Amino acid sequence: QVQLEESGGGLAQAGGSLRLSCAASTRTFSTYSMGWFRQAPGKQREFVAALNWNGGPTYTADSVKGRFTISRDNAENTLYLQMNSLKPEDTAVYSCAAGLLVGWPTLSRPNSYKYWGQGTQVTVSS
Repeated sequence: QVQLEESGGGLAQAGGSLRLSCAASTRTFSTYSMGWFRQAPGKQREFVAALNWNGGPTYTADSVKGRFTISRDNAENTLYLQMNSLKPEDTAVYSCAAGLLVGWPTLSRPNSYKYWGQGTQVTVSS
């Protein structure tokens, strides 16, 4: 069982930045592919970004490409999402997820992940 805990959410102004963190409770963190998803009120869960456990390319949704960057620190068992140039439409609950699958478009699908965090709220004001 892997527990994931997000932090770093909050209120930001449009054009500002936030960095989300996702701490994993496992020493085998490096063997998991990781992803970020978000869900705004009244909308379906949306893929944001992901990376494979075994290296290779990262994957980023077109809506955040060039503004958001996903990264991981295996020594710290932590996943990050650096969010720059924030827009009001980025407002959502952001959740991290861990799974054993790899590749695209596999990692864009929520059902490709086995473990999920509770989420952290990001609110961007105009």
